[in-house]
Amino acid sequence: QVQLVESGGGLVQAGGSLRLSCAASGRTFSSYAMGWFRQAPGKEREFVAAISWSGGYTYYADSVKGRFTISRVNAKNTVYLQMNSLKPEDTAVYYCAADSSVVPGKKEYEYDYWGQGTQVTVSS
Repeated sequence: QVQLVESGGGLVQAGGSLRLSCAASGRTFSSYAMGWFRQAPGKEREFVAAISWSGGYTYYADSVKGRFTISRVNAKNTVYLQMNSLKPEDTAVYYCAADSSVVPGKKEYEYDYWGQGTQVTVSS
């Protein structure tokens, strides 16, 4: 089993930065691919970024490429999402998720465990 807890969300001005953290518990953490998703008010949850179990492969939604960076430190059981050049349209609840697949997926249903989310609000 994997338990996930997100942190690091908050209010930031457009152009600013935030780093989200997702702390995981469970002995199998390093064997899971990890992903970040977000859900804006009135919209469906969407894929943001993912990272393989080894950290060697990363994937990003087109909307965040060049601005967001996903990383993980397995020794700390933690995955991060560094968000730079934030835009108002990045405002959403951000969720981390664990995927038991060898490589990370980009669909919600591919993930086995979810955190409860952290709010990110970007003002213009």
